[in-house]
Amino acid sequence: MFPRVFSIGDFFLPTYGLLVALGFLAGLWIAARLARRSGIDPDKVVNLGVYAALAGLAGAKLFMFVVEFDYWRRNPGEIFSMATLQAGGVFYGGLIFALITGWIFVRRWSLPPAGTLDCLAPGVALGQAIGRLGCFAAGCCWGKACDRAWAVTFTDPDAHAMVGVPLGVPLHPTQIYEAVAGVVLFAFLYWLAVRAHTAGAVIGWYLVLSAAARFAIEFFREHQQPNPFDGPLSMQQWIAIGLVALGAVVLARSRSTSP
Repeated sequence: MFPRVFSIGDFFLPTYGLLVALGFLAGLWIAARLARRSGIDPDKVVNLGVYAALAGLAGAKLFMFVVEFDYWRRNPGEIFSMATLQAGGVFYGGLIFALITGWIFVRRWSLPPAGTLDCLAPGVALGQAIGRLGCFAAGCCWGKACDRAWAVTFTDPDAHAMVGVPLGVPLHPTQIYEAVAGVVLFAFLYWLAVRAHTAGAVIGWYLVLSAAARFAIEFFREHQQPNPFDGPLSMQQWIAIGLVALGAVVLARSRSTSP
């Protein structure tokens, strides 16, 4: 759609990178605001968000190599290419690494675990929504062929060269589906976070609802690699099932705590 904001010679500013950066900053601002309301040190929460984001970037790239192992095994020279550097990777790999990193630093800095994650969850949902607009601009994470009125057709050769999106084919706008889901989820989580709630309820609902939305949207995504076990579900859907279960456990435990 619009993969480059501007170009100067061989240098260009990718729209995807710009929107991901804006989503990250917006998410940190929301997290700091909620931390202040909750009586948690906002500086520590912001630092935690930065460390978790860096771990998330590493995790997303690592999962990208794992999920598409056969491709990278056949094309090892592509691992260090500019296209690989610009690729966002696998979101769930980033989320898992970010959660692990967040937990480590929550314990190290003696922050309230559930309360801190509750402050971070709405910002993650908002940042995810903005980042998916970047995916739409770049053309990555595209959907299956679609004959609906809202289908989108990519025509920019740069998008095809950068991420491989097919041109001239009406597709499900799965990036927009996820962006809309992210905005709705952010609105719900923020509404919940600024009201009396049990510790862990916000992050629990984030895990359940975001994973459930991703599970459903995956049926409209085009996948370049085969599904695990030769079954009907993608790797992302199996991970989503695990995250729904984890979120359900968190919600169950949160009910035993006081607001």
